[in-house]
This record gives sequence, C-alpha cells and structure tokens, in this order.
Amino acid sequence: MSDPTRPKGPKIIAVANQKGGVGKTTTTINLGAALAEAGHPVLIVDLDPQGNASTGLGIEAEAREFTTYELLLDDIDLEDVIQSTGQNNLMIIPATVDLSSADMELISNEKRSFLLHDALRQIAMDRYGFEYILIDCPPSLNLLTVNAMVAAHSVLVPLQSEFFALEGLSQLMLTIREVRQTANPNLRIEGVVLTMYDGRNNLSAQVEQDARENLGELVFETLIPRNVRVSEAPSYATSVLSYDSTSKGAIAYRELALELIENQTNGTR
Repeated sequence: MSDPTRPKGPKIIAVANQKGGVGKTTTTINLGAALAEAGHPVLIVDLDPQGNASTGLGIEAEAREFTTYELLLDDIDLEDVIQSTGQNNLMIIPATVDLSSADMELISNEKRSFLLHDALRQIAMDRYGFEYILIDCPPSLNLLTVNAMVAAHSVLVPLQSEFFALEGLSQLMLTIREVRQTANPNLRIEGVVLTMYDGRNNLSAQVEQDARENLGELVFETLIPRNVRVSEAPSYATSVLSYDSTSKGAIAYRELALELIENQTNGTR
C-alpha cells in the first residue's frame, strides 16, 4: 500500500527504440540537460551496457565502481550509485559492460521484471527531489528494456528521419502493449520525436509526413535537426547545451523539453 505522506515521485520516462543509431542516447542526454537547465532536477539511468550516456556526461570508466548493474542485482545504497554530472540539476546512475550479463542473471529472479521499478521507488530516492527520471534503454527489446518499461510511466521513442524509419516500430508497440497487459497497465507512449532531421532533404519531409499520418498527435511538434554540434558534444563529455548553447541542436532540445513539460502540465499526454 502506498504511503500518502510521501512526496509525489518523479515522472519516469523510458527512452527506447530497438533500432540502433536513432539518437536514443543523444536524446536522453540532451533532453535531460534541457529539463535540468529549465530548473527541473533530473536523474538519468544508463541502462545500456555500452555506457554511452555515462561517457557522454563525463563519467570516466574508473569512476563507475557502482552502476545500474549493482542497482538491479545488489542491495546497494543510492548514494553510492547516483553520481553528479558537470551540470546543475542533472545526475546519473552510470553503466558498464557488466550490464550485458544482467539478462542471464535476471532470468532466475522471480521479480526479474520489477527490479528497476522497485529500485527507483525506494524511500531513499525522496531526498534527491528529482522531477524527471530518464532511462536510456539498450538498442534491443530484452529484459533490461522490459525492466525500464515496467518502471516507467511512459515511453519516449526517438525516430530517425531516414528510410525504413517506421519499420520496427510495430514490434516496439507490441512490447509496450504486452507490458501494459502483464505488468504496468498505466504505461503509455509519451511521444515520438523525429531526430537527425534535415529540412533540405525531401526524405526527411516524407518521413515526417508518414509519421504524422500514422501516429498523429503522438509525434512531437519539435524536430531535432541533423547538427554537427550535437554529434561533437559527446566527445567533449557534455551535452550540446553546454558545448554550444546557441546551436540549432541545443535550441531544438530546449524546445522539446518545453513541449514535454507543457504536455505534462496540460495533461495532453
């Protein structure tokens, strides 16, 4: 039974797409940075064994003693696993390649789909005051991604503005439906965000048209442009907002954050 005296918890969003190279980690980092910049404390949970979100926010490999692996499989204090980044209001639980073996180790656990759900809702989380938790999922529909969907209130889907972009979405939607039916009936789709959009390219415009015709209002109005500053920022271990605050990429992620906040406020998503 829930405790009515506890503060309202953070909005938990899984950023997921089983296709690689669609801007999933880039969106997690930069949307998180934009929400934090707007004054909303954010926790990023790196659930991808590649650990790119951790690297992209400056968490060196040797600094990842405790990670999402320990969060899921060990009884570890949150203060040991949550790390600061170089930005105010933005923290992260990092990942390492150890997470790649978690799927096998989770199989025998009877609560295997609920481990992240429970970890993110423990009482010790309250003192951090997070308003948003963004989960960077691996590029596959495995048990880690299922954990993210069971833990989340909603799923945000980055969609690359290229040919065959919509192919594969049906499998993702099927997984979301299965999680709704079995473990998280309130899970919904936060929205689909078009990434790597090139306004000079007829193909990008066609993908946008197809997405809006097929998915309607689920598609965010904000388009994330193909922008060299967005691509460069991770090599400097920071978000594009910190790397080049006035770039088109930084401006787009701020707009996406504002659209997300507005949708929350108005209850339209």
